[in-house]
Amino acid sequence: MNLELRHLKVVCAIAETGSVTKAASQLGLAQPALTAQLQRIERTLGGPLFERDRRGARPTALGELVLSRARVLLPAMKGLQDEAARLAGASGSETMSRYRVGALGGPILGGMIYRLSMAQPDAQITTHASYYVEELATMLQGGKLDYAQVGVCGDAMPAADYGLVWQTVAVDAVCVLMPDDHPATKEVDVDLAELAHEQWVGSTGDGCFAECFAAACARAGFTPRRVLETDVRGCVDMVESGLALGLCQPTFRPPAGLTSRPIRTAPLRWRQVLGWHPESPAARSAPKLIEMAQAAYQEVVARNPLYVEWTRDYPHLGGGSVENMTSLSAT
Repeated sequence: MNLELRHLKVVCAIAETGSVTKAASQLGLAQPALTAQLQRIERTLGGPLFERDRRGARPTALGELVLSRARVLLPAMKGLQDEAARLAGASGSETMSRYRVGALGGPILGGMIYRLSMAQPDAQITTHASYYVEELATMLQGGKLDYAQVGVCGDAMPAADYGLVWQTVAVDAVCVLMPDDHPATKEVDVDLAELAHEQWVGSTGDGCFAECFAAACARAGFTPRRVLETDVRGCVDMVESGLALGLCQPTFRPPAGLTSRPIRTAPLRWRQVLGWHPESPAARSAPKLIEMAQAAYQEVVARNPLYVEWTRDYPHLGGGSVENMTSLSAT
């Protein structure tokens, strides 16, 4: 692993807060995810950066060295990015002619790009696919993308150390993907506790979803037997073969022979967000892109009428509540 600026920001956050737990909260990450990231950074640098005990985290000699360099590099890089963004914004027009959109995939992206193409048929539109939110956020920060359409777990937002704006498109309950003849399909939703004997599969990505799923299972009274990870096609293959049940979004269209049901009481949620840099030219067109993303979501979720009906008992879900329109600036 190569050391990057985001890694230096992690080290600084832990030193400033004196705690991995507090640093995780400040950065908008789950504590296990931040701990794993710190361990990767320490392996890259060749030794521990902090001494950790019940009183908190204190820098080692190696940690002090890294902090001394980070406190010079990070402000200098932020200044460079701010000046470059202002220069780029000053030379732009009110209407963008080029759109570079990154995404984790899914039907919202297709609907948004279709609407953008219809509104500006002469615009140059390119897309970049990734499994990882951090990769897309880094590309946004570095000016390689104008927008990123991503999903994050539950009430989380992408990490706060990129200086980006993230606005919610929709919040949905996580669903279980299973064969049509599975006993759990008889109900409008599934009781997670009744699936304690199952194996599970989900798509690849970063963030805290694995930890959140394990916590939801623990609240339901069991530890999941096994959680496999692969791409979307691999997930479908495993569900079709009967090897595992899948975890999916309600906007996912199951192939013939499979169906999905939301988990009862929505203990797991998935938040679709659109991000951009607040000082880039893309910020001026962001309201238009948000409107297109929300329209795309409404169109695709309508293809799952059972889920739409189910959400009537969960007004905090979907794309139309006040909460779901909140814009968060991670500065």
